[in-house]
Amino acid sequence: MKTITKEIQDAITPAMALNLLEEGNKRFINNLKANRNLLLQANETSDGQHPFAVILSCIDSRTSAELVFDQGLGDIFSIRIAGNIINEDILGSMEFACKVAGSKIIVVLGHSNCGAVKGACDHVEMGNLTALLSKIRPAVDEEFETTANRTSANSTFVENVATINLKRTVKSIMERSTILEHMIESGAIGIIGGMHDLSSGKVTYYSETKFIAS
Repeated sequence: MKTITKEIQDAITPAMALNLLEEGNKRFINNLKANRNLLLQANETSDGQHPFAVILSCIDSRTSAELVFDQGLGDIFSIRIAGNIINEDILGSMEFACKVAGSKIIVVLGHSNCGAVKGACDHVEMGNLTALLSKIRPAVDEEFETTANRTSANSTFVENVATINLKRTVKSIMERSTILEHMIESGAIGIIGGMHDLSSGKVTYYSETKFIAS
């Protein structure tokens, strides 16, 4: 696989960027890694980087975006935080990645069996984690399907909350960043939310979170 240059990045559309990620995930779930020389990529990107995508995912050790999407050095910006929540610093990082560094797509990547979501479901309070989980709590409150056993012991409840949290994050990015909103509206970049299944490795996208010009 070639190292992404400015010329290659410029030629990639948001739709093409999503396709690159989809193809990478297919390789991952089939255990077929692209042939890369990572040391060469490290050398070729030492003076500059031109990633085509920004991935906001959880810190979970099983959800490394580079592995899940089979990408190499210099290919993606990877932002990781428990529960794939959004805050001012993350929004600033996304604005840099897209407006300054030229990335073409933002992917908000949730995952199954998320510990942060479970913590929010159980109303966990512990040090600084309390403030983080409070950002997931609205998704817990918006889950109306489950009337009994609204705890982490109920896997269906947890997955429902994770999906709501993912969709809320996508919406929040567009509402809280004028820069990114305008880039999405103009078609310069796209945004989409997807869920990574830890068992199969497959990433499934939600059409209602897809804002990508065709």
